[in-house]
Amino acid sequence: MRRNVLKGLVASILAVTVQGAAGPVFAQDAAAFYEGEKITWIVPYKPGGGYDEYARLIAPFLERYTHARVEIENMPGAGGMRGANEIFNAPNDGLTIGIINGSAMVTNELSEIEGAAYRVADYNFLGRVVADSRVLVVPTTSPYYSLADILASESPVKIGATGLGGSTYVDAVLVGSAFGLNQQVIHGFGSSSDVRQALLRGDIDAMWGSLGSALSGVAAGDNRVIVHGGMEMLENFQDVESLFSYVEQAADPVHSQMILDAWSALNAVGRPVAAPPGVPQDRVEFLAEAFRNVMQDPEFIAAAEEAGRSLSYIDGAAMAAIASASTDLTPELKELFVAAIRGEL
Repeated sequence: MRRNVLKGLVASILAVTVQGAAGPVFAQDAAAFYEGEKITWIVPYKPGGGYDEYARLIAPFLERYTHARVEIENMPGAGGMRGANEIFNAPNDGLTIGIINGSAMVTNELSEIEGAAYRVADYNFLGRVVADSRVLVVPTTSPYYSLADILASESPVKIGATGLGGSTYVDAVLVGSAFGLNQQVIHGFGSSSDVRQALLRGDIDAMWGSLGSALSGVAAGDNRVIVHGGMEMLENFQDVESLFSYVEQAADPVHSQMILDAWSALNAVGRPVAAPPGVPQDRVEFLAEAFRNVMQDPEFIAAAEEAGRSLSYIDGAAMAAIASASTDLTPELKELFVAAIRGEL
């Protein structure tokens, strides 16, 4: 009781009115504001999945560094879009945050999908939990050992993908456009695991996907990674070349570079944690600092490793820059990306 009275007095002395996107809110000393408060953490998928597990791993550590109570609220629907909308349109008092499927939300925004009531670049980002590298895998019996082998192929290389507009399809058609690959994208598989089964049967030659999803096939000796889409060397795959090393071999290197830069930014969005627009800056900074402390806490890192969850933290400012780069495209690039997302290529 005494703490609440003191907290109210502090609020009365320090509060100043500021205008947020959803009306007036009150800025005050952020640490005092969050002391004993409840933060609602929205997960845009049902319990038990990867996004949910990350949130539940982070929550107790975030409580440690904010002195607030963190409650997880699962809000599945529309492929993660319902939860993303809820975070974006939440009251701008700093008491609602969440994790989003950033890359999917970018593609939804670019393609102007119905129901996308947010702008990715306008979230207040606290940082990113992880972003998985995109890789091209082939069977270990394949004659293709690098992108150079695919570029030199006289017959079309069969690339497997899920539905039109899915990530495996978008990866394939964008990379194909960047390098003018002689490829046939075979889409319509029900899931990524179905594509991997087709790869094992020899029905297709290769598939794009996340590195995390590829690891089990590589460890089993079924597949090998032959190229990746990142700018930096892959940990534990240092002999695998980046697509960026092939830019000068493209028919139009400038155009190829532009496509790869935008595609890389899209993939780098990953799984960020964000608050809605309009939250007072001191509260955003406080939450971002608390999130940074969590992501650098040795106990948390050990817990994530034990759970088999990868981490590739970047701070809120870096995350905001990536979000802007992924959505601020030239008209030509936007037309290409939207065509890929809509399955028109």
